[in-house]
Amino acid sequence: MCILLLLLLLYNVTQHLHGNSLFANAPKTWTDKLQRVMNAVARVISGTRKFDRGLTRLLHEDLHWLDVPQRITFKLCLLVFKCLHGLAPQYLVELCVPVADVTGRRNLRSATRGLLNFPRFFPRYNMTSYGRRAFSYAGPDAWNSLPEHLRQTTSIKLFKCSLKRFYSGR
Repeated sequence: MCILLLLLLLYNVTQHLHGNSLFANAPKTWTDKLQRVMNAVARVISGTRKFDRGLTRLLHEDLHWLDVPQRITFKLCLLVFKCLHGLAPQYLVELCVPVADVTGRRNLRSATRGLLNFPRFFPRYNMTSYGRRAFSYAGPDAWNSLPEHLRQTTSIKLFKCSLKRFYSGR
């Protein structure tokens, strides 16, 4: 019973905190550990054993859960959406600047496609590890990788549904 409570607590932490975006561009070893926790929780919920087949189907089709890397990107894109629509804290909103709002870039084709501007440089950040995990880099990177029809969505409910469908491949 104690293990069950611990697993459910760990799953709750990984699913409901905005901190999921802290794992953006994190090493695969980190996300693999979280995936193992998520798999264990799914097994407890469904009553399956460790070596039973069909865990992927259970996660995706029955529980409607995304794998950890897709879940992280989902949460990151959702946070960027909230920033662009004034639903996030101001300090995050300031990091999501559309190309159309940048002087000297307004006439570019990317200005009409809903893309975000990347900061020119990151002082004191190592771009091979820490800098790519910063929201100011990972947010625009994830947002710009979305199809244009998703970036143009204005309803948060429709955006969530479309984004989840996009990442689950349905």
